[in-house]
Amino acid sequence: MNVHHALADNIETSTVSVPRLYAWCVFALSFGLLISDYMSRQVLNAIFPLLKSEWTLSDSQLGLLSGIVALMVGLLAVPLSILADRWGRVRSLVLMAALWSLATLGCGLAQNYQHMLLARSLVGIGEAAYASVGVAVVLSVFPKQMRATLISTFMAGGMFGSVLGMALGGIIAQYLGWRTAFIIMAIFGMTLAIIYPLVVKEARLGNCDKGAGQCAEASGKNPLRSLFASRSVISAYIGSGLQMFIAGSLIAWLPSYLNRYYHMGTDRAGMISAILILAGGAGMILCGVLSDRLCRKAPERKISLAIAYCLITSLLLSVAMLLTPGVAQLACIALAMLVVTGTFGPAGAVIANLTHPSVHGTAFAILALANNLLGQGPGPYVTGLLADAFGLDRAFQLIPLVSIAAALVFCYGKRHYHRDIQRLVTTVAGATPAGRTS
Repeated sequence: MNVHHALADNIETSTVSVPRLYAWCVFALSFGLLISDYMSRQVLNAIFPLLKSEWTLSDSQLGLLSGIVALMVGLLAVPLSILADRWGRVRSLVLMAALWSLATLGCGLAQNYQHMLLARSLVGIGEAAYASVGVAVVLSVFPKQMRATLISTFMAGGMFGSVLGMALGGIIAQYLGWRTAFIIMAIFGMTLAIIYPLVVKEARLGNCDKGAGQCAEASGKNPLRSLFASRSVISAYIGSGLQMFIAGSLIAWLPSYLNRYYHMGTDRAGMISAILILAGGAGMILCGVLSDRLCRKAPERKISLAIAYCLITSLLLSVAMLLTPGVAQLACIALAMLVVTGTFGPAGAVIANLTHPSVHGTAFAILALANNLLGQGPGPYVTGLLADAFGLDRAFQLIPLVSIAAALVFCYGKRHYHRDIQRLVTTVAGATPAGRTS
């Protein structure tokens, strides 16, 4: 079986011939744009009170301004990622960044609610496929053995960008006005969009970044079939989505929990919640690094670690909710936050290992879709329903059961991982022209 893993590794690592310094430049610029993505998305939340007062808006209208971005992302992530895989990822990323930056500028210039809603819709269209296509670009310039680390580190930029967008947006709006907050976020994104194509060149990227059509012709296969060709990949989509149910619930409801049970003001509850969210971002990176270091010679261990992260999350949250409000409970919640997003790196690595490189952007768009439809979308809503029926503290006692369900899904995927790897190697070997070796 180790022979099969070695063959599978050689299939892709042989195509990566990018200097390490250049690879890290690609990562830094792509990571910076992801931070800009989430800063532009979340700055709105910081200025809700100002908009509500100035335009006499209802809470539902404010909620729509925020939710319209997520709606556009959910609807368009997969089709736009498919287009980006075929048209060229670098050009697509630059176009996306320019669109959301100009749309953010439009938010700052909006004269009424309708203008703002249109601008926010455009922000969502611009951001729809960035995370999935961006991580595909990053993977194309690094060795396969670093995938869990890269995926988790890159996606942690979303958490960091969210915190920065809310924190900086609030400060800027307080002293310079809410319009200036949007304008500064737009300038930051547009600056990176201008620099990006000057540094990141399509021709210098590895792993068939010239488009799915050319790669399909080279391999003699339809690369889109690999998106759902194995049970391990499908299990990774579903398991990651279920685990994100916990992450989404905690991010949405921690401020309210601290307000209700710790009697904190909204400012202090928000600050402590931001610290816990940052712990989640740091944990995403640390768990990804740990996955790569422990699984260099045994890739199937990544799924075992994903299972462990799910079970540890369930255990820590369950223990935390048995404790009375206080330092010990907050410590348990912080430890849970460190591992709650830890499955992202291992799940992403499994998906990247078992899907064709030319459709990695689409594969990660499907992962993002699963994370939203199974996790971050229903998580806060279902937790709210449970809170209405039983109280928020009891809701937090019940949601760890979803992590156990995620662990069971990953267990199912692990049972089939060796078989799926063998099928991949056999398929690629069969597609290799006579006289050539992978």
